Amino acid sequence: MQMDWFAVVGTVAFTFSGYLVGVRKHLDVLGVVIVSLLSAIGGGLIRDALVSRMPLVFHDTEPLIVITATLIVAWVMRLHQRESGLIARLFIVADSIGLVAFSLTGAMVGLSLGLNAFGVVMLSFVTAVGGGMVRDMMVNEIPFILNQDFYGTVAILVAGGLYLLDHFGTVTALGLQALFWGGLALRLLAHWKELALPRIVKPANTE
Repeated sequence: MQMDWFAVVGTVAFTFSGYLVGVRKHLDVLGVVIVSLLSAIGGGLIRDALVSRMPLVFHDTEPLIVITATLIVAWVMRLHQRESGLIARLFIVADSIGLVAFSLTGAMVGLSLGLNAFGVVMLSFVTAVGGGMVRDMMVNEIPFILNQDFYGTVAILVAGGLYLLDHFGTVTALGLQALFWGGLALRLLAHWKELALPRIVKPANTE
């Protein structure tokens, strides 16, 4: 089975993001590989477990080839030697691309299984944020989804948009591209403008 375009883009992007996290955390080579691998396939593994489906990576070597090639490219580009500010910016872009691409991939799986709107959004959400959550917990960081930007909200909006397109029978290549670029723009705008959902704040003690 060949991976679709969005799956490839998401795999490459999340592998890069995992690599950059490993570099920032000063992990050794094995640590960087593990963090990158979990970033790229973690969400898909959780999604497939939810729908009792054999994970693609267990019987198709293409995802592993993509991950390996991406790690080699990152090493050749010597991203591990770049200054910290550049690494931080590259991480946000790579992580955002992976988020939106895997949102679409997860939603497509839900639609192919004939799930309702909640099921489609849930699979999209898990696919998009699962790998990042595993990655962040591995390096002892609070996952983005819990405290930053519109991270999880972007996945929900992208999945909802795809569900509506499918419901009205208007899913086209142009529509998918619009969802991808629109979701990516929203994610990057939310980060750079420091937009976020309201926080639950404990009232200050007035006594």
